Amino acid sequence: MPRGILPLLVAQFLTAFGDNAILFAAIGMVLQAEQIGDWYIPALQSSFLIAYVVSAPWVGPLADRLSKPLVLLIGNLVKAAGTGLILMGVEPILAYALVGLGAAIYSPAKYGILPELVDKAHLVKTNGWIEGSTIAAIIIGAVAGGYLADRTVTGAFLMVLGLYLVSILATLLIPRIAAKGGTLQHALPDFTHMIRSFLVTPRARFSMLGGSLFWGASAVLRVLLVAWAPVVLAITSAGEISELALFLAVGVIIGSLVAPRFVPLEHLRRARLAAYAMGLMVLLFSLVDTALFSMLEPVRAARLVLLLIGIAGGIFLVPINAALQDIGHHTIGSGRAVAIQNFFQNFAMLLTVGLYTLAAAVGVHPVTTVIALGVLILVATLLVALHLPDDETTTHSLDGH
Repeated sequence: MPRGILPLLVAQFLTAFGDNAILFAAIGMVLQAEQIGDWYIPALQSSFLIAYVVSAPWVGPLADRLSKPLVLLIGNLVKAAGTGLILMGVEPILAYALVGLGAAIYSPAKYGILPELVDKAHLVKTNGWIEGSTIAAIIIGAVAGGYLADRTVTGAFLMVLGLYLVSILATLLIPRIAAKGGTLQHALPDFTHMIRSFLVTPRARFSMLGGSLFWGASAVLRVLLVAWAPVVLAITSAGEISELALFLAVGVIIGSLVAPRFVPLEHLRRARLAAYAMGLMVLLFSLVDTALFSMLEPVRAARLVLLLIGIAGGIFLVPINAALQDIGHHTIGSGRAVAIQNFFQNFAMLLTVGLYTLAAAVGVHPVTTVIALGVLILVATLLVALHLPDDETTTHSLDGH
């Protein structure tokens, strides 16, 4: 393992663990509180996403202007500060927005540091280690945060704070790397121009909007479970709700592993079929407590359908990400393509979670929201795929012909 990768892996695992544990710790806090409406959890998630979207034009140049290990350190310090504010009794929506800002600062440096630590021959393998550790942290962090919050909310937030602090210590072990000398001047107009120059082909637009559709739908589904589970499954525990989200995550992992077999990059059009399947599975999810699933207990039926939703989503997402990287490599650069991807996906999550917040605030039934989400996925997939060129279109084409 190249020098510096092990402490980076440890730092990334711990900070991703904390990022997911803190959400379910907050869910546990809300479930145990009185007189807090169903709108609060999606509003909390929205505060995290707002920081991501607003800071998007500047966090990329910041990661180049400063040494990337220093940027990772700053990101974790900001996350730790936000967690500390929650423990001090500051309004969680405001404090969680600060955690979101820390995550936004951390993200571009996390990926941008890899080519500076390893040579090209080891880059793919190192990316695999980073992604594998992140997925493990997402799964373990969500469940640990939920179950610990059922016992002690304060303890859950203290665990998250400790994770961020230990991640900071691990970051200090990463070798010093010289700054690339980026500038924050004209960051906003440069970012706008970069978006326009990237989204010039139908394939790029399909990939970008398709990825945004996936993350927007998954963000709503994750917070929707908090209101849906007590009504349909009579589940009120943050730990049990995090278990439901776990099946969704495992499904995405399975879908990601089999995606290359079903949707190779030269057949990108096939990805839309997985998106349609995801929409249909979401509609099926609204029926888990009906006679259609009479052979299964509602909880088991919910876990099964969430697993299927995740599998379809993983098959949809992987080729789209690969197409974005490939198109970015031949146009504006893969790193800048990832920056645009982060902006669009977080904006989509902010928009969909915001709409769900409004629906919850006016008392829309959770099952009705599930049905609306399934229909939205189907309609949006149809619209996004309308102008997708035939598979024979070369992956490297920049003019859409």
